[in-house]
Amino acid sequence: MKVPGRIVAGALFAILLGAPLVLDRYWVDVLNSIGLYAILGLSLNIILGYAGMFHMGHAAFYAIGAYATAILNTSYGVPVLWTLPVSGLAAALFALVVARPIIHLRGDYLLIVTIGMVEIVRIALINDVFGITGGANGIFGIDRPQLFGFKIRQPQHFFYLIWLFAGLTILLFSLLENSRFGRALNYLREDEVAAEGSGINTAAYKLAAFVLGAGWAGMAGTVFAAKMTIISPESFSFWESVVLFMIVILGGAGNIVGVILGAFLVVGLPEVFRDFASARMLFYGLAMMFMMIYRTQGILPPRPRTYRLDGVGEGS
Repeated sequence: MKVPGRIVAGALFAILLGAPLVLDRYWVDVLNSIGLYAILGLSLNIILGYAGMFHMGHAAFYAIGAYATAILNTSYGVPVLWTLPVSGLAAALFALVVARPIIHLRGDYLLIVTIGMVEIVRIALINDVFGITGGANGIFGIDRPQLFGFKIRQPQHFFYLIWLFAGLTILLFSLLENSRFGRALNYLREDEVAAEGSGINTAAYKLAAFVLGAGWAGMAGTVFAAKMTIISPESFSFWESVVLFMIVILGGAGNIVGVILGAFLVVGLPEVFRDFASARMLFYGLAMMFMMIYRTQGILPPRPRTYRLDGVGEGS
């Protein structure tokens, strides 16, 4: 008897939630990092995997969300978790401003512009352009989050916060994937000219995907700031964007399970082989070369889909 994929995924997620009971603090913290990168990878997947836009500046939105939380908490005393919607909104508004003039770009041109975007944000943070980011030293003393009066301090506590956030992300993005909006994004990813000829406003859909992915990355920045209690511009370098790009490409752009697998491989595997940390860049380079040659759609590419005339998608 074939077991539905959702049941298998639910069982694995339940096993994962029991991991802090048997693992030590170090490995729980590794799982925390994997969960955070999985959330970020899924937010980038909206832009790169669903809409097909080559975007390599996602760390900029992550940084804006983290700094929004840090500033509101340290300067105005706003509780960390209360800043979640503000961080998401700040990152989304920034994405709206920068994406409108570049949304018509395609392929390498968009990639180059987004690389410049993340560097501009990082340099602006280092130079403390607005006098509120702390310059190269960053911002210290960010409070730990509280939930129903319970202060989240230990890695085991953050584990449940991060992975419940990841579970919510998976649920919402699964619904998005099967919605009219998600189907339209997949359509324009496969053939933008045909999608536009079918009456889809491709510029509006791509802009919406960009803003949605950015807003979700901004909220992930809130969790990162609360976990670290200190943030600096070096935490949001171009390398962070490269890692997120690799997570989506290696796992399978457009596939939610594939992106989560990519987070485990890119973030978790180096910890398993940490005695060979000096060869990490070599591993990443070889992995990307192998995938581009032999598995261009990632380890778990999205399933082919067929559609009935009423517009309801079905797996083929």
